[in-house]
Amino acid sequence: MPKPETLLCPKPAGLYCPPGDFYIDPVRPVERAVITHGHSDHARSGHGAVMATAETLAIMAARYGENFAGATEAVKYGQTIERDGVEITLVPAGHILGSAQAVIRAKGMTFVVSGDYKRRRDPTCPLFEPVPCDVFVTEATFGIPVFNFPNASDEVARLLKSVKQFPERTHLVGAYALGKAQRIVRLLREAGYDAPIYMHGAVQTLNTLYERFGIDLGPLAPATMEKGAKKDFAGAIVIAPPSSIDDNWSPRFADPLPAFASGWMRVRARARQRQVELPLVISDHADWSELTETISEIAPGEVWITHGGEDALLRWCELKGQKARALSLIGYDADEGEA
Repeated sequence: MPKPETLLCPKPAGLYCPPGDFYIDPVRPVERAVITHGHSDHARSGHGAVMATAETLAIMAARYGENFAGATEAVKYGQTIERDGVEITLVPAGHILGSAQAVIRAKGMTFVVSGDYKRRRDPTCPLFEPVPCDVFVTEATFGIPVFNFPNASDEVARLLKSVKQFPERTHLVGAYALGKAQRIVRLLREAGYDAPIYMHGAVQTLNTLYERFGIDLGPLAPATMEKGAKKDFAGAIVIAPPSSIDDNWSPRFADPLPAFASGWMRVRARARQRQVELPLVISDHADWSELTETISEIAPGEVWITHGGEDALLRWCELKGQKARALSLIGYDADEGEA
């Protein structure tokens, strides 16, 4: 059996598969790339050829333009593509629309590169699918024991309770434009909220893309108004990128109540620092329990940790007798809003 590092190894451009001559989520332009999902720390433009799900390719086109790569290849979940004797299969990661784990089989070994993932149900994408493997390459954005998240539906219930308690105020929900915003909309609909939800302009293109792939978001409206018409949004829910909540855009609304949906809202000091009145602990990443339970379930020969809370997760693996190492890849840190 060959050494794993001869089949998959870290390079300055990212994780590289020498026998297949391709990278996974490279951080700089390369000739051949497999992209796990559409967030900008994983999906960059300028590659010669890109393999990804159709949803991820559509997200990249929406963000970077139709000519974001020299060539593209859409792969369905479960479909296997062979490259120079290496098999590549994409399976659901549960992170956002189109997100996938890259399963690589070469010379009798199986590698699973998780990309970003979570184990909780998300009405906008399929559930994470565990795959037995020799090497599991996992993220660890929230790889510290303090990060154990509540049910996202319970956090949305807190939002709706606040809307009912303060009908004179506009609830401004800071949510990352790709993935988080659409997930919150769907959770609101599942909770019975059928009123129009007002969206910042930066989110509207991605909302349209989600609906094109069958995600029904219900009645949406642009968060625009004539000067002096603050009462129009009293009692409404407005979803916007987190940066918009902090700038001159938000004071135009009726007595705005700032909320922020992120796993980082588990740390109350961060909420206070951002002057968030309603912190919503909703993350599209695995929390500590999900990370450790996933490793235990898959039981790989080795765990490679790409980014995030590497030290704590390494220590947990050591205590469990699980072989593990940190790859310390640069360029994959999720920002506060995306997480």
